[in-house]
Amino acid sequence: MTRPTPTSPSDTTSPRYPGRFDAKVAVVTGGASGIGRAIVARLIDEGGRAVVADVNPAALEAAAAEFGDRIATVRVDVRDEQQVEAMTHAAVERFGGLDLGFNCAGLSARAELTELSRDDWNTVIDICLTGVFLCVKHEARRMRERGGGAIVNIASLNSHVPMFGGSAYACAKAGVEMLSRNAALELAQHRIRVNTVSPGLTDTPLTSGIHQAPGLEQAFMQRIPMARWGTPDEMAAAALFLASADAGYISGSNLFVDGAWETSGYPDLRPFMPR
Repeated sequence: MTRPTPTSPSDTTSPRYPGRFDAKVAVVTGGASGIGRAIVARLIDEGGRAVVADVNPAALEAAAAEFGDRIATVRVDVRDEQQVEAMTHAAVERFGGLDLGFNCAGLSARAELTELSRDDWNTVIDICLTGVFLCVKHEARRMRERGGGAIVNIASLNSHVPMFGGSAYACAKAGVEMLSRNAALELAQHRIRVNTVSPGLTDTPLTSGIHQAPGLEQAFMQRIPMARWGTPDEMAAAALFLASADAGYISGSNLFVDGAWETSGYPDLRPFMPR
């Protein structure tokens, strides 16, 4: 099968829309790196303001230095409901309200099902699923005060496609999709839309190890019809579309941003897993 030639990152930078988020205030979890940081950068470029939440103090300091008073930074562990609630209050206190939520915080634990520890299972579920629940809960409470809003939860290709060694992650991300659909159902009465973005293979610090493992990147490219990585900016572009007025009649949807990868499934990762 002939594969297309991968494009360079410069070919995949999405256009900005100045003023699209004027007077809009967002919270972005996992906002100091990867997809979350790309969302913050685009949001600021398009007129918005953001509370950037992360567990990495150094990354938060770097974000503050880059974006200045257009953001507020808070250290938040999304497993801690009090910290999540304080994050949403920070948006009200600093910027006057909350209109948008982008829930990007996550991690994975790589182990086959029979070897996966209960602690690793709990950690992945707590951060990737329960953390999203807590964020949606408290973001929606603040948005009701504002008369509505939009929430975008970052899931994964694995919300639909299983992965060798990724049972906890895949189950958590599938849960994020259903949580988002249920939230869309319940929150529509408050004029709050809730959608999901499911990224495919995206070039972030969390996936950097794929570049180093011999043969692994090639195995992925053989399964991705567009035969290239996605960029954080492309994921951010999809998330901001779903948060924008252009998506005003879209709620409860799961948008795959994956180079058509969902159509082909995962490579067999067992040869690349530690034994």
